[in-house]
Amino acid sequence: MLNELLTKANLNEFPKDIVRLKSNIRSVDLSVNKLRSVPAFVGQFSCLRHLSLNNNRINEIAPEIGTLSKLETLSLNSNQLVSLPSSISQLKNLRNVSLSDNKLRSFPTVFCDLTHLDFLDLSRNNISEVPDGVKSLHVSELNLNQNQVSVLSEELARCPRLKILRLEENCIQLNVFPTKILTDSQVSVLTIDGNLFEMKAFHNLQGYEQYMERYTATKKKIT
Repeated sequence: MLNELLTKANLNEFPKDIVRLKSNIRSVDLSVNKLRSVPAFVGQFSCLRHLSLNNNRINEIAPEIGTLSKLETLSLNSNQLVSLPSSISQLKNLRNVSLSDNKLRSFPTVFCDLTHLDFLDLSRNNISEVPDGVKSLHVSELNLNQNQVSVLSEELARCPRLKILRLEENCIQLNVFPTKILTDSQVSVLTIDGNLFEMKAFHNLQGYEQYMERYTATKKKIT
C-alpha cells in the first residue's frame, strides 16, 4: 500500500516510478504537493480504491481516470479544477467524493447515476445553478456551501436517498427556493443560513413544518 509516504514531498508531478506497483496499489495519498495534473497512467492502477490529492495545484484530470473501476474514495480538495472529465461517470464503485475549494463553475452531473455514491462535497466552488439532472444523484449528503448558487431545480426533491443538504452562504432568494424540497423530499437536515433572505421568512414557507417533522424524527434517532 502506498499512502502517506508521498505527502508533503514537494512533488511537481505524479511520480512515474509507482507504475511498476500498479497491480498492488490500493491507496494513494499525494496531498500537499505541487501537482498540476492527474496523468493518464493513473488509469493503470487497476486495484486502486482510495485516491487523495488534496492541497495541490491540479487543474486537469486525464480521462483515463474513468478506468479505475474499483475506486471508492476520491478526494481533490483545495485544487484549481474548473471542470471534470466525463469519464468519471464510469466509476461505478465511487462512494465518497470531496471537491471542496476548487473553481468548478457548473454542477458536475458526471456524478449522477452513480448508485453507490453516498457523499459529495462541492463546497467552496463557483457553482451558480443546480440543474434538473440532479434528480439522478444517489447521495445521502450533498454539500454546496459557499458557492454562488442562485438557481435550484425542484428536481432536487426527487433525489432518491438525499437526507442532508447543505446550502449555506450562497445567492439563493426566497422566491426561487423550491418548496418541494420541504414538502416532497426525504431531506431531514437542511442548512441554508447566509443566503439572500431572513431565516424567519424561510420558516414561514409552505412545507417547513413537514420538513421540521423529518428533522425532529432524525434527531430522536440520533439521541
